[in-house]
Amino acid sequence: MRFYRLLLHLYPSTFSRDYEDELTDVFRERVRGANLLRVLFAAMADIVPNAIAAHWELLVFDLRFAFRSLMRTPGFAMTAILVAALGVGANTVAFSLADFVLFRPLPLVRADRLVKIWEKPPDGSRNEMSPANYRDFTTGARSFSGTAAYSHRTANLTEQGEPRRVDLTLATPELLPLLGVQPILGRTFTAADATSTDTVVLSYGLWKSQFGGDRAILGRVVRLDGTPHTVIGVMPASFQFPTRDSEGWIPLTFREENYQDRTDTFLEVVARLRDGVSIEQARSEIEVRAKNVERKNPKDNEGLGAWVMDLRGETPRNARMLVLALCGAAVCILLLSCANLASLFLARGTHRARELAVRSALGAGRERIVRQLMTESFVVSAIGGIVGIIAAALAVPLFAKLVPRTLPVANYPSIDLRVLAMAIGFVLVTGLAFGVLPAMRASRGSDFDALRTGVRSGGGRTQRLRSVLVVIEIVASVVLMISSGLLLRAVWNIQNRAPGFSADNVLVVGTALPMPKYENVAPRARFYEQVLSEVRALPGVKSAAYITGLPMQMTGGIWAVGINGQEPIRNGDYDVSLRYATPQFFATLQIPLLRGRDIANADDQTHPSVAVVSDSFVKQYWPGQDPIGKQFKVATMDRTIVGVVGDLKVRGLERQSEPQVYLPYQQVKDGDIIGYTPKKLVVRTAGATQSLVTPIRHIVQRADPEQPLSDIKTMETILSDDTAARVTQVRLLGALAAIALLIAGIGIHGLLTYNVSRRVPEIGVRRALGAQVSGIVALVVREGVVMATVGVAIGALLAYGAARSMAALLAGIRPADPLTFTLASLLCVATVLVGCARAALRAAHVDPARALRVE
Repeated sequence: MRFYRLLLHLYPSTFSRDYEDELTDVFRERVRGANLLRVLFAAMADIVPNAIAAHWELLVFDLRFAFRSLMRTPGFAMTAILVAALGVGANTVAFSLADFVLFRPLPLVRADRLVKIWEKPPDGSRNEMSPANYRDFTTGARSFSGTAAYSHRTANLTEQGEPRRVDLTLATPELLPLLGVQPILGRTFTAADATSTDTVVLSYGLWKSQFGGDRAILGRVVRLDGTPHTVIGVMPASFQFPTRDSEGWIPLTFREENYQDRTDTFLEVVARLRDGVSIEQARSEIEVRAKNVERKNPKDNEGLGAWVMDLRGETPRNARMLVLALCGAAVCILLLSCANLASLFLARGTHRARELAVRSALGAGRERIVRQLMTESFVVSAIGGIVGIIAAALAVPLFAKLVPRTLPVANYPSIDLRVLAMAIGFVLVTGLAFGVLPAMRASRGSDFDALRTGVRSGGGRTQRLRSVLVVIEIVASVVLMISSGLLLRAVWNIQNRAPGFSADNVLVVGTALPMPKYENVAPRARFYEQVLSEVRALPGVKSAAYITGLPMQMTGGIWAVGINGQEPIRNGDYDVSLRYATPQFFATLQIPLLRGRDIANADDQTHPSVAVVSDSFVKQYWPGQDPIGKQFKVATMDRTIVGVVGDLKVRGLERQSEPQVYLPYQQVKDGDIIGYTPKKLVVRTAGATQSLVTPIRHIVQRADPEQPLSDIKTMETILSDDTAARVTQVRLLGALAAIALLIAGIGIHGLLTYNVSRRVPEIGVRRALGAQVSGIVALVVREGVVMATVGVAIGALLAYGAARSMAALLAGIRPADPLTFTLASLLCVATVLVGCARAALRAAHVDPARALRVE
């Protein structure tokens, strides 16, 4: 019998309460003389579908009533839907980015078992590996089922039409099988490709754009840097390893001489953990192997360890923190939205107190009223959620700059099923969060009191609750305002850092020369001289030069140096950023020449090897001395310093730059260090830069018809790109902070206006007894200022904690920056005062006679 009574509770509570005893009596009669289990099963078969139908009927009724109720107050409905849309939309955007950058599995087979292995120099940074260390660190390692190495290269693809520069990955034959992704056409590399470099696997994008998706591409010969390569496969569109820029993969082979120099670090290493082996175990094994290699090679590997980290760990720390900061801001918006909506529904519940009391007096139970009110809350949340999700779907692509290009994925964030499921979760949480308190509060009042006093029943506790909710809104607004203000100041701080050169009216064009066609110095020199002489003769050109790698964009190029006759020491204290340049590079970028002379055309292989160094190089190795004529060893040669120039931001405005060394482009042996030949043409003009692109293309093609132009940019663009992700994030945070401030302003205005409407009789009495208008206004404003003060104080404390957690993003700005805290607090207080203004004016215009008559 107890089980049957439990079954009856599947019906709506009003039905169960009214008919439980009667139905129980009927069931008791059926059980007499019958099989109990059979009767129970028959009862279940009857009750379950009928209960579902009853609940569905109630839901349909509640939905219809909710829509009618909301349509009677369109202003309230639109405001509530907009606030809900802001909360759900902001969190959907934030989760989409966070999921894409931090959580979503990479499109590789068992990506959680893939790790990267790096050299760990004494300063704790991460370096690529040399071939010798790659061999000694990984060969025979028991923690891995397989390892592979790769490096990056660009090449000229010469097919039909204009030559094109493509980004390639030089990969050991084990790489693509190790990642576990099968080609859509053909095959990947095998052990036989380890001794060959004449095959290529194409990316899906290159296959589509350059070859029209021709399925007969297999076996076709394409020319990369003038060398024939046979196409053996095409990878799927989802495969973009190691970066989204990868357009093809060619075999990486090692010769015996590659193993001689352990300081020649250019390999990135990926490995797959054996089943049952953790990253910590693999790290311990590789550290032991690194120590063994150090003992055998103390000169090159002194203090050198190894890093082992999961593939997701490759996401730059700043990028992770930016996305997490965005998620924190979105949570603040959701909190604000819920608090504001709860406050709106509390006020609505108070105004509907008489209606709800009548329904209760006519027999509606508390559960029935709560259900109806919660249905209204979920209707608002659902409609707002739909609007928010649509807005988020349109907005997410705009924030693609927040996704690191190093992430090995082919697409950009989007609203997929994972994100949609989370968005639906936000809708449910929002509806529940802002609906429960008003529904419970509205159903708790006295029926008699509500019928007698109408809308003014139960106001004290409701007013206090709404005041708490408004304070929560102010707190969230202050946290957002201060956080976005600190990050904005950080961006300004970064952008105002001197890069060490002038970016105005400077055009940059890539013309990387292919090997082996240009592996000797003489043909390279002829190409540079012809191109530079003709470019310098163009109208509007002030100067032009070639450089290995541009400031702000340099990757790699770190070399050890030997001072005072010593051999180069592989240590963070003796590392420099090395580049090869043609004459006039410093003049073209307006890098100040502090001492000595520039690189000259006469600095070739027939003259002593020379170098121009940066001011930081001199301060580190010969402080207080004249460096001109001093000698040091780098890149296998002794060099004499002939000039000193100002320092550049080599790797971006936020990263510390190594001391810089510039070598003449002709003072290198034939076939030696070909990866460091100048490849960027830098042109300073007197005016517009883009008009020079076509003439420069003609000049380059006259010098070499198979040479394409690539990466055509201005230095101003390169400078702005360096902080593009930060600027995008700060703009989004600023927009969220402005939304938060608007919501808080609406909340406090609504609360104070509602309070004034409730206190009209009181204000009338005060006016009748001689109270001045200024006193009435002060009464209203004081209430808002008290809430603002409490909210700002709590918000400032929480904002300080948030600022300390993201101190790495602040670029030298203190977490307790007084200017930011003061301005953000004043802005929040000003918003509160604006919210108070209308309510205060309404209070000031209360007619005492009318107010007393109403009372």
